[in-house]
Amino acid sequence: MRALIQRVSQASVTVDDHVISRIGKGLVVLLGIGHGDGEEQAAFLAEKIANLRIFEDEQGKTNLSVLDVRGEAIVVSQFTLYADSRKGRRPSFTDAALPDAAEPLVDRFVELFRGHGVPTQTGRFGAHMQVEIHNDGPVTIWLEK
Repeated sequence: MRALIQRVSQASVTVDDHVISRIGKGLVVLLGIGHGDGEEQAAFLAEKIANLRIFEDEQGKTNLSVLDVRGEAIVVSQFTLYADSRKGRRPSFTDAALPDAAEPLVDRFVELFRGHGVPTQTGRFGAHMQVEIHNDGPVTIWLEK
């Protein structure tokens, strides 16, 4: 399981010209599911991201988590995090889990993440989405389990 986390001042997801998710200060989590991923990976990343200290405190040090700043999150499933571009010019996505396996695990990750106390919205699995991200910093973190 792979997650690309961006600290944002605001973000939104639009599908078919309708905004389906919108947050202020918080995180956008782009989540990729690979073959063999399961509950262990989802639980690890949900806990890690909820407590990741990437927000600044009063002294400007990154000592605070999304929970500490009472931030929000949007989780967007993104199989392209498993792109393999080592050969040729067209990425291969064979390492990404198939939709039937990936979708329930994305849902489980969201459930676990919310369970840590992070108000969380989502994209729409399998839809063509416009994701507007106002990356704050910029801060972008890559995690994998």
